[in-house]
Amino acid sequence: MSVSLRGFVVILVLGAAALSACSPTFNWRELRPEGAPLVALMPCKPETATRSVPMLGQPTELHMYSCETGGLTFAVAWAKVGDSAKAGEALAQWQQASLASVRVAPGAATAWPAAVARADQVQGAKGQGSDHQGKPLNTQAVYFAQGNWVYQAAMYGPKLPEQATTAFFDGLALP
Repeated sequence: MSVSLRGFVVILVLGAAALSACSPTFNWRELRPEGAPLVALMPCKPETATRSVPMLGQPTELHMYSCETGGLTFAVAWAKVGDSAKAGEALAQWQQASLASVRVAPGAATAWPAAVARADQVQGAKGQGSDHQGKPLNTQAVYFAQGNWVYQAAMYGPKLPEQATTAFFDGLALP
């Protein structure tokens, strides 16, 4: 899982940054992805992508919305796993692959008290790694599950302003 998912995350983060580089400010909007029980706030108009990735050893369709504004990249992704009892394992694998994709050293990420209402499981992680050019890159993400749905919401940037992280992560909801 880690190689394909990690590469997909890197491509989406970098692609969103390149495609949305002209957006100068935060323009928060509600996002309700079609076909997924999720509500999120995005600070810019997101690009979308879908790709089959191996998750829990099975091909899984991963959906992602991402955008870049104010020097920050915001991403929301989701997938449906076959067995809700394995959602925690899927979240752990996803977190490990995502942190590796932005070169956060193994064991260097720290937990943060993330919360998403109605989620069965929630894991918050943040750390400092580097982008594809070797420049410092901070990441903060929440991985959460409801039944057999698994999600990730993440921010990436040289610095992550508290006002933006609060608005982004507090804007997550499972209806």
